[in-house]
Amino acid sequence: MKKERVIIIDGSSYIFRAYFALPGLSNSKGLPTNAVFGFTNMLMKVLDEKPTKLILAFDPGGKTFRKDLYSEYKANREAAPEDLVEQFPYIFQAVDAFGVKRVTVPEMEADDVIGTLATRAEKDGYEVEIISGDKDLMQLVSDRVTLFDTMKNVRYNREKVFEKFQVYPEQIVDFLALMGDSSDNIPGVPGIGKKTAADLLGQFGSIDKIYESLDEIKQKKRRETLANEKEKAYLSKSLTQIKLDVDIPMTWEEAAYQGPDKEKLQQFLQEMEFHNLIKKFSLDATQTSFKRGEVVNLKSEGELRKALSELELSEVVAVDTETTSLKIHSADLVGISLCGFPSKAYYLPLGHVVPQENPDEAKALQEGQVPADVARKILKPFLEHPQIPKVGQNLKYDTQVLRRWGVELKGMVNDTMLSSYLINADEKHGLDALTLKYLQHQNITYSEVAGKGKSQISFSEVDIEKAADYAAEDAEVTWHLHRVLSRDLKDAELTSLLQEVELPLSQVLAKMEYQGVLVDSEKLQVMSKSLEKAIAASEKKIFKLAGKEFNINSPKQLSEILFTELKLPVVKKTKTGISTDESVLQKLSKEHEICQEILRFRGLGKLRSTYVEGLLGQIHPDTKRIHSSFNQTVAATGRLSSSDPNLQNIPTGGEVEYDIRSVFVPTPGFEMLSADYSQVELRLLADMSGDKELTRAFANDEDVHSFTGKLIFGVDEVTSEQRSIAKTINFGVVYGQTPYGLSQTLGISNTEAKEFIDKYFARYGQVKEFLQSLVDEARETGWTRTKLGRRRQVPEIDSRNRMRREMAERMAINTPIQGTAADMIKIAMIRIDDRMTKEKLSSRMLMQVHDELVFEVTDGEKVAMERLVKEEMEGAMKLSVPLKVDMGWGENWSACK
Repeated sequence: MKKERVIIIDGSSYIFRAYFALPGLSNSKGLPTNAVFGFTNMLMKVLDEKPTKLILAFDPGGKTFRKDLYSEYKANREAAPEDLVEQFPYIFQAVDAFGVKRVTVPEMEADDVIGTLATRAEKDGYEVEIISGDKDLMQLVSDRVTLFDTMKNVRYNREKVFEKFQVYPEQIVDFLALMGDSSDNIPGVPGIGKKTAADLLGQFGSIDKIYESLDEIKQKKRRETLANEKEKAYLSKSLTQIKLDVDIPMTWEEAAYQGPDKEKLQQFLQEMEFHNLIKKFSLDATQTSFKRGEVVNLKSEGELRKALSELELSEVVAVDTETTSLKIHSADLVGISLCGFPSKAYYLPLGHVVPQENPDEAKALQEGQVPADVARKILKPFLEHPQIPKVGQNLKYDTQVLRRWGVELKGMVNDTMLSSYLINADEKHGLDALTLKYLQHQNITYSEVAGKGKSQISFSEVDIEKAADYAAEDAEVTWHLHRVLSRDLKDAELTSLLQEVELPLSQVLAKMEYQGVLVDSEKLQVMSKSLEKAIAASEKKIFKLAGKEFNINSPKQLSEILFTELKLPVVKKTKTGISTDESVLQKLSKEHEICQEILRFRGLGKLRSTYVEGLLGQIHPDTKRIHSSFNQTVAATGRLSSSDPNLQNIPTGGEVEYDIRSVFVPTPGFEMLSADYSQVELRLLADMSGDKELTRAFANDEDVHSFTGKLIFGVDEVTSEQRSIAKTINFGVVYGQTPYGLSQTLGISNTEAKEFIDKYFARYGQVKEFLQSLVDEARETGWTRTKLGRRRQVPEIDSRNRMRREMAERMAINTPIQGTAADMIKIAMIRIDDRMTKEKLSSRMLMQVHDELVFEVTDGEKVAMERLVKEEMEGAMKLSVPLKVDMGWGENWSACK
């Protein structure tokens, strides 16, 4: 009969493995949770094996008896990181919540607890499994005791121990004593490594026998070393020997695993915000309950009409589209899902592929779908009715899909993705993440219905019944999320920001994305060929300067050329070797011409691959335009970002021949207009701080950087260098820049940088008070807000980690200013679009990049558009200082400046 098994986990080993495996996790309150999360998941894997007796052993705080034996024991170990120490109590809380026996003994390491318990269990007739990767514990392995390294998935019995070290478990103590252990600072015998230690023990059996037989060791140096270092050898043995007689007043009944304490576990998981685990253990006490309702597949015109008559009675209808692509102008509409009640959701299949090889199946499939033109005629009045409230997840996409289908979606009252973003910008806003967080429900994944990788099919090829279940769920959970998030928005006083800014803006962005922007593809192709030649010429010049050919893109080969062949001074080292990054090459450019040329080579390469070839690849084959996506829920400050391509990163200036912005051109018959806010964040700083000096500078329309320079340097006229320093400080203050940060930017000492900042705040005293008030508010409430109430959580404002705390303070300073600037341009975009629509203008808003809006304007509307744009941008917010917009016209984007 198989013996009952006792499992003993090396808890201290688990903690450190978990901490280094999952860096950067924290909950919404800023508590680091990476070690807790990793530890919990590792523990759960053991619990999944349904152990009958389970013990977790931990090291005690403070010194252990080995420190008394040898004061240098573990002396070379760094203290545990602050953010790990902070997690220890929660790890112990996890163990207790899961109902696992936890054992710690003062002055005794976890190894000694494990050794004592393993020996006792073995004597009492149990099988023992020790879970750890610590080689020291291999000395405990026996016929009934195994060591399981879960990270390597290796289980060590006597033979496995021998296979690894060429010694048996009973020899491990002597083996470790001879070779020493640098991690624990155990000295060992100098010059005796793993192989030699194993050979000696293979020959003599033990340390005692080695010292009894020193004369039999043929190597003179080894013999003398052993003789001279005998004291070290035996000291090392006493340090590596695990104690087997620790006083642990515990019965095996106490180690019996009975399962988790559900109340404690619920409290723990909710505090840590481990939402997946709350669902796993069915501990949903505070979350909104959710249960899938009926899925109705609308296969006929009559069923569709009946569904719409029911939905017209609902308070709000969730709408979701299914397509063949995420690229709008390549996406064919496959189906539409609708939900207006908690117990029922509908799916209308429209574009599922009819199989040609099976006529009967094709006929059945065709009959199971309402013809697209019939469905559109029925749906159009419903979807376009402004008085039928509609919600969705990322409605910007659905709007464009339906627009291509000939329907203008109206009556939108909520977008769950935008609501989630406003509630907490730093969290995930995808539908699956929101459903799991708020409804404790795991959505059907796309791969479950369409497959993965090469075998993945288009949604149009998915079986209609499967498609209906998947698609209807999206509308159903969106309907439920709308109810939950609307409540949270109201509690956070963010409803108006959604209704008046983010939601209407999403429709403005939908127009911009749908419209796209024209690029001169011929010019891009010419530019690509020219860059190819320039890159080849630059490469040739680098080889000449180096005196040989090499792979310029290989950091290793480049490092050898610069620091071995050319003997340039080493500026910075990394874990992988000597750094050759841009900052290093910039510093070395005065030392040797090759560094400047390598920087040019890299710049040309990036221009060609990222921008020229990248933009050519983004031109849509049908529209011949680039349709960038404008993202509302990416930047936590409230700023818009763009992707495919990222317009925010399109370089300005540079060599005229390779001016990327010049390839962005208007539609024939139009001219480009650029409107750019001037120093908007500094103007907001003046307004929000109420600083008299800064306000005076803008009120008098002075050059604010020269104005600041005069105050800091105490002069009537500033030099270009002084103005440049003042400009850096002006913008650095907005971003909460420290003296160290300023010193790095300006290339000056910390002391000089601090003096500049002190002088700045001495002249702009109210700015200093205002910035401090932002930090104080964030520390008090945990949040920082813009003028319109947009908020961002600042969880690490009280962190004991100085770097994290200072980063949080910078966030508390920057977000209200940058976020308010973001709100301002969003309001301007909404008002401009509204006026363009009301005034029936043919001109179009094309791009939003940082503080700039770009339009294409017909010849007859130039005066009207220039006036309209200027009025709405400069009047977007009422400030105590004037807003100023710089405007320019051109035949391309670059020429507008």
